[in-house]
Amino acid sequence: MIHALLVDDDLDLRQLVSDYLQRYGMRVTAVADAASLRRVLRAGLGGPDPFKVLLLDLMLPDGNGLDVFRWVREVAPLPVIMLTAQGDPASRVVGLELGADDYLPKPFEPRELVARIHAVLRRAGAAPVAAPTATVLQFAGWTFDRLRRQLTSPQQVVVALSSAEFRLLSAFVDHPNRVLSRDQLLDLTRAPGADVTDRSIDLTVSRLRQKLDEPTLIRTVRGEGYLFDGGAGA
Repeated sequence: MIHALLVDDDLDLRQLVSDYLQRYGMRVTAVADAASLRRVLRAGLGGPDPFKVLLLDLMLPDGNGLDVFRWVREVAPLPVIMLTAQGDPASRVVGLELGADDYLPKPFEPRELVARIHAVLRRAGAAPVAAPTATVLQFAGWTFDRLRRQLTSPQQVVVALSSAEFRLLSAFVDHPNRVLSRDQLLDLTRAPGADVTDRSIDLTVSRLRQKLDEPTLIRTVRGEGYLFDGGAGA
């Protein structure tokens, strides 16, 4: 199991990312500041459940994220993915020059974070063998490449997806042949900073159905929710 250490002072983001990563079989330890990071990381060194990756926000309430990154590099050989503000290119450049393994600007798609964690761990030689199989999925002649965010029709036509449609299709292919309520879909597709409602789920389902042009792929189960009948597989 991948044990991730998440450092971010945003409580909502910590909860969202923790919940999402746990659905992908990861264990998450989440802390809010540099002092907690130092304490938790020291305590975990040499322990039975070591951290495999650090998700580090560069804007912390009690320290400069780049200084914290330098300290981490000195005490632990840990792959680091930096979480940065969208308008902070200078910190991203400096962080990468210092040796960070990857960066992700906020707001980000939780599924993209999962893909980046697996990519970083593959490069470090520590990724689970089964991880790549979740990247490209096929159903009813369609090909869905989640790493490239690309949907290709049986006729080999690339179909553009909005961010909301991408998240919704990801949720469906992860749970084929299972009824998902609107509340479950809200939990599975909510992005940081996005205002998602029952009505927006219905609208996104409608748009996705039009793009797939196969009404039986996403079925409405009256009074319960939606069922994806694509038989998705790697």
